[in-house]
Amino acid sequence: MTRIFGDFIDKQDERVEFLKIVFSPTSIPIQQRWRNNGLSADFLADYLSTFFPGDDRAAVERQTELKSAVSYVANELLENAMKFSYAPAQHAISLAMYLEADAVSLYVANSVDPHTVEAFQRAIERLLTEDTDTLYMVRLTLHTESTGADGAGLGYLTMLHDYGAALAWKFAPSLQDPDVTTVTTMVRLSV
Repeated sequence: MTRIFGDFIDKQDERVEFLKIVFSPTSIPIQQRWRNNGLSADFLADYLSTFFPGDDRAAVERQTELKSAVSYVANELLENAMKFSYAPAQHAISLAMYLEADAVSLYVANSVDPHTVEAFQRAIERLLTEDTDTLYMVRLTLHTESTGADGAGLGYLTMLHDYGAALAWKFAPSLQDPDVTTVTTMVRLSV
């Protein structure tokens, strides 16, 4: 059964500029690849920056802000996906970035441990229904980045608080194995 949290926009590889990176679990376990997340995130941000050229100070500042936001968001999404991917499923993780006229949307898809799906969904519901400023301050105080049952993760809260991002999630049976759940996390940044 598919469940949607937030204003999830299903993206297809349509007539917008997009870039997609897929991480296969066949050569190196996904959980060991987290060391390369920063490189992948920076690559996406550098790629995106080519679409926002400019010589004046305002254009350069806008490009720098957007590049920083995309790098941070992509890195956080990849870290979560790789950290919480359900290893026995041996499913790839994908990260896609879509450039539209008014927004950049990032999507990361990974399998989820069947025993943690409900706790993750409760954390998302809390993130979407409670005051994010209060949650952000609580998480900063606790100095934790857990997305378990105890609350929303600091990474997601930072996306909302510092970058004004819109977040949404889609939980669906995996196409490769209907007994495994795939979660797709969407982060939308205004440009």
